[in-house]
Amino acid sequence: MRRHLSALLAFGLGGSLILGIASAAAPEAAGEALVGRWDITIHTPAGDLPSWLEIRRSGFRTLVGQFVGVVGSARPISRVEAEGGELRFSLPPQWEDGKDDLSFRGRLRGDTITGSMTFPDRRRFDWSARRAPSLQRPAAPKWAAPIRLFNGTDLSGWRALGESRSRWQVADGVLRNAAGGANLATERKFSDFKLHAELRLPAGSNSGVYLRGRYEVQIADALGEPPSDRLGAVYGFLAPSEDAARGPDAWQSLDITLIGRRITVMLNGRTVVCDREIPGITGGALDSDEGAPGPLLLQGDHGPVEFRDITLTPAQ
Repeated sequence: MRRHLSALLAFGLGGSLILGIASAAAPEAAGEALVGRWDITIHTPAGDLPSWLEIRRSGFRTLVGQFVGVVGSARPISRVEAEGGELRFSLPPQWEDGKDDLSFRGRLRGDTITGSMTFPDRRRFDWSARRAPSLQRPAAPKWAAPIRLFNGTDLSGWRALGESRSRWQVADGVLRNAAGGANLATERKFSDFKLHAELRLPAGSNSGVYLRGRYEVQIADALGEPPSDRLGAVYGFLAPSEDAARGPDAWQSLDITLIGRRITVMLNGRTVVCDREIPGITGGALDSDEGAPGPLLLQGDHGPVEFRDITLTPAQ
């Protein structure tokens, strides 16, 4: 998943994050209160945009973390400074426009943070964040009957998203994205499920399937890419344990089980991600409301990809 932010809105996201915490507590207490995962919503004239932040302890005194912007992969935060009632850290730009830092200011109120942020072009926008849900399930799910999401004939049950032209078409029982264009999402929303997909893509192409519209499992012919960018990876978070891809122009099978945050991915019959936790949303997510069901989304804004079977088995 690589998407330039200019495709979403006409300003850039950069890299420094400052959370100003108004609290009578000591800086250490204020920092401790921020430890955890946060689902962020950025409020812009172009609409709400999702983001994500994790802050954690390293040793006795140091705070570190990671951050996911509107686009791109998770970026490590090497050090979070907490003093004088403020939290500060910096990040280099990734796929965003602009070269300067991005600054946040916010106020902690219980399990929420609200505030404003200033972008590299000096535009200022409000944002809000709430603690991300754990998504732990009390018991193993019972599975309902499988649902054939792609009927082999037309795009019934699917809708194109965004302002880009849709390049999706169906011919000879194959769902094909001919070139970069609109993303394609199911009209139905799902929570926990098992997914089976059969796909094919040409050399060098890049796509992805977003689970609940928030967590991208990478679909890419990505020789030389980092492991977390390869076919079967959870983009930017979880790398496959081995390269089980068959290469370009070959039909491949992808089997995914998602229960809460826990995911297992099988590629061509081999388990490449085994019951791992997804920390948070990946870049390009539809929203940051992790506790809600969401659609299955096929990334169409990158390159060509084909599907001949998309079957989902939901939890009861």
